[in-house]
Amino acid sequence: MENREELIQKVTALVLDNWKRLSTQPYQVPVGISARHVHLSKEHVEVLFGAGYRLTPIKALSQPGQFACEEQVTVSGPAGTLPKVRILGPERKQSQVEMASGDCRILGIQPSVRSSGDLKGTPGVMLKGPKGEVLLTEGVIIADRHIHMTPEDAQWFGVSDQDRVSVSVDGPKGGVLGHVLIRVTRDSRLDFHVDTDDANAFQLKQGQWVTIRKEETR
Repeated sequence: MENREELIQKVTALVLDNWKRLSTQPYQVPVGISARHVHLSKEHVEVLFGAGYRLTPIKALSQPGQFACEEQVTVSGPAGTLPKVRILGPERKQSQVEMASGDCRILGIQPSVRSSGDLKGTPGVMLKGPKGEVLLTEGVIIADRHIHMTPEDAQWFGVSDQDRVSVSVDGPKGGVLGHVLIRVTRDSRLDFHVDTDDANAFQLKQGQWVTIRKEETR
């Protein structure tokens, strides 16, 4: 994982780049593409990897305090299996699996589009690690399109937490992504999160800039 100085330099460069762009194109946000991944509770980390096990960070993610882990698990559903699915940290209160629609077809499940943490009534899967297995009775979602913002970002864009907006994409397969959720927290970094299905459909690239359109409301 990057050392503290490298992380500070990277974050500083990102902040300066963001504000430079916003000063000339005030309604643009950068894209963050999320491939399938798993969030685990502390209890399930220990079941899958052994008592007292700690996740191993290998890469910082766009949102402060979040990181990709060295560890991977196998995810199995009624129809199929996906090996080597990356775990993201830190640990959470409840384990959660985020998949694209294509992944769900392989597994043979039909999850709904949900915000992170909204897991009641969602389908489950089997997780397999090197030391054990965990049967999740619920927890698989297709992540809702969303934009992370700080309160200052939200004021700049003229939106509020839980608002819905559209996002306009330029390029040869450009278009408009609708019903995008605004998520405002103090410790966020400006980022438009989509899964690989949306990214492939619009030929989006990591870090690409897109434009908020505020036609939608709550």
